[in-house]
Amino acid sequence: MDEKTHVNILAESENYAVWVSTDPELNEPIYHIEVGNVTVHLFQDEWDELIGVLLQAAR
Repeated sequence: MDEKTHVNILAESENYAVWVSTDPELNEPIYHIEVGNVTVHLFQDEWDELIGVLLQAAR
C-alpha cells in the first residue's frame, strides 16, 4: 500500500473486516472485505451491487 493511500476501516470483528481505500491513480474508492485468509476487492459499482444483494438476503 502506498503511503499516499488513505484507509478507512468501516467495520471489523474477530473474523471479518471491511475497509475502504482510495486508489491515488484511479481516484476511486476500493472496498475491501476480509474473510479469514481471503480479501475481496470491489470498485464502487461492485460494492453498491453487493450491498443491494446483501440487503435483499437479510429480509
